[in-house]
Amino acid sequence: MSTQADLIREKMTSKGVMNSAILAFLRAYELVASGSRGEIAESEITPAGAVQDYHSLSQQENFDPTLLAKTVVIKLNGGLGTSMGLEKVKSLLEVRPGVTFLDLMARQILSLRKDTGSEVRFLLMNSQASSDDTQQYLAKSVPEIGDPADLELLQNWAPKLVRETLDPVSYAANPDLEWCPPGHADVYPTLAGSGWLDRLLEAGVKYAFISNSDNLGAVLDPTLLAHFAGSGVPVLMEVTRRTDADKKGGHLATRDSDGRLILREVAQCPEEDLGSFQDIAKHQFFNTNNIWVNLESLKEVMSATNGVLELPVIQNSKTVDPRDSSTTPVYQLEQAMGAAIECFTGAAAVNVPRSRFAPVKSTNDLFALRSDAYELGEDGQVKLAASREGKPPVINLSSEYKLVDALGDLGQPSLIDATEVSIDGPITFENGCVLKGRVSFTNASGECRKVASGTYENQSVKL
Repeated sequence: MSTQADLIREKMTSKGVMNSAILAFLRAYELVASGSRGEIAESEITPAGAVQDYHSLSQQENFDPTLLAKTVVIKLNGGLGTSMGLEKVKSLLEVRPGVTFLDLMARQILSLRKDTGSEVRFLLMNSQASSDDTQQYLAKSVPEIGDPADLELLQNWAPKLVRETLDPVSYAANPDLEWCPPGHADVYPTLAGSGWLDRLLEAGVKYAFISNSDNLGAVLDPTLLAHFAGSGVPVLMEVTRRTDADKKGGHLATRDSDGRLILREVAQCPEEDLGSFQDIAKHQFFNTNNIWVNLESLKEVMSATNGVLELPVIQNSKTVDPRDSSTTPVYQLEQAMGAAIECFTGAAAVNVPRSRFAPVKSTNDLFALRSDAYELGEDGQVKLAASREGKPPVINLSSEYKLVDALGDLGQPSLIDATEVSIDGPITFENGCVLKGRVSFTNASGECRKVASGTYENQSVKL
């Protein structure tokens, strides 16, 4: 009689999942089957204290460009923009008319190559859902970046497991729903299993900078690269200070049993410790998901553990059809890329400016990004206007603007001097609208109302 592990292996093999990812998932399954909930109690950790500050690093005025030839930039590009009504890969959202996230990522790499003469390598970790859109766009719009097929890491699939039995679920109504993404920690078995890890090492590439494609603040920074290369640490996590807006997100800590840095997510926190988890004065740093990895160290550690990083597992309770609560209850097992920090002796973290964490998760973020509060450089870098001193405007849009298309009807006022903008109800900004300080607009009529051109400063406007 087949065991659950046999059934899982068979299902993943028939799907064409690479062996390295199968081994990683089987280890995750075994942890869950053993009863491990992966919880990390407050009594087992100490707040991360000795985190070096970015501003204390030697700024690279005379940067050695040969380091770039030893570096690969990897962008996690598997997500779709479905939460914002996008029918394609999220990185094809426009930041400016005709300029997408993907354009900016390519410009950053091309600019580095041109300015330094070093062949900075670039890889995109796509999912099955994002691969075609990404490759077609690059081939048509940015052919100079290289053959899209040679830039791709293809994310694996993980089977959903029946909660009651831990068998891989079957769902004849829609077999695609039997599968889920394995989490961004899949980058490690994918690098190994695809052969890319060995190919990069053979080509003399030693360092990888990995980040999310929707984080436009995550650019290859010469100061961080030089620090990472010179420090000799195996993994460097970029963290930044938590605010009240981040108190539910994972935080950095030190594990008392071995002194290693770890990442604790809220799903790993016992209920009785949630107060401490959300105490941003106690646990001050969160993971930006910008990670620097020494590829030689990655190869060494994975080889010592049969090709599998021994990462903690997050169990997400869902139903096989997430839109139908009457369907089979399942677990989706995920692992976080940043959790790998605990797998390496001597791993470190650096406290970076908040500007290096600028993800676009909603239309609130996109509305701000498309405004003059941000500047777009020819080198593909997006930065807050200097006058904002690193503080983005806070945007609160009502449900009418949940989808990207609605932003086109809203219009784009000036936000360079705005602190907080709240919009409730259907409105359209005429050209020449300037918002300053804390401004709110309310339209309860249900019919779209126009906001006349002019300056609105520290006021509430009812239309």
